[in-house]
Amino acid sequence: MSNTRLIRAKGSIAFLLGACLISSLAHAGQDDSMTQTKVAAAAKTIVLINPNSNAKATESMAGLARDAVAGVAEVVGRSNPGAPSLLTTPQDMIDAVPGVVAVGVEAARDTQVAALIVSAFSDPGLEELRAAVDIPVFGIGEEVFHEAARGGRPFGIVTVTPDEGLIESFRQKAESLGYGDQYRGVRVTSGDPLALVQSPEQLDAALAGAVRESVEQDGAQAVIMGGGPLSASALRLQPQFDAPLVVAVNAAARAAVKAIQAESN
Repeated sequence: MSNTRLIRAKGSIAFLLGACLISSLAHAGQDDSMTQTKVAAAAKTIVLINPNSNAKATESMAGLARDAVAGVAEVVGRSNPGAPSLLTTPQDMIDAVPGVVAVGVEAARDTQVAALIVSAFSDPGLEELRAAVDIPVFGIGEEVFHEAARGGRPFGIVTVTPDEGLIESFRQKAESLGYGDQYRGVRVTSGDPLALVQSPEQLDAALAGAVRESVEQDGAQAVIMGGGPLSASALRLQPQFDAPLVVAVNAAARAAVKAIQAESN
């Protein structure tokens, strides 16, 4: 090979190597950027506020939310210390509002907190908290209606709470969200609600009966578990039913994840 050809060949090889290096660096830069974005998102925190004072229920719901947001954000549970261990009447919900707002406002002061979840089915304090903070706030009741009604399917609710005012509030929520025609009503478990939530076995048995009534008698094609503390039970019962048992905590957690990802982008 002549010297001229050798020089040209070496130059071509050098050019190709340089191009490959530049491409690798570019891809590395993109990968680093993507990694940094993921790390930044993962560093964000979602605070789940339980409007009642049951710390065990708070941690159970926070655990469900963690499963739903894995890899995107951390989830921290907070209870409402001034409230009863279970909210069973409309007045209980009203009384819980100041505590929910106080917990949420305090949490939102942390710049790492990217979203808040009000984790009771009637969403006590949801609108008040939204007005008080500058980050997204999601209610498990509101979000679970959106998910249950998806595709126009008829849906029902099962709950442990027999209060007529609270049951009427479910109907009103369905109407206010535009799902009145799909709503198939509420089935309430038999037994003392306070006793049921203390025993997973009794709770599962009671809820299973109510779900069957909602599906077989009311025509529901999806069944909402009407209360944050019922979420773990829904996951245990799902294999028994073809109709989806829609878990309110998970629905809200997914909505919070979307908000965080949208903000990151």
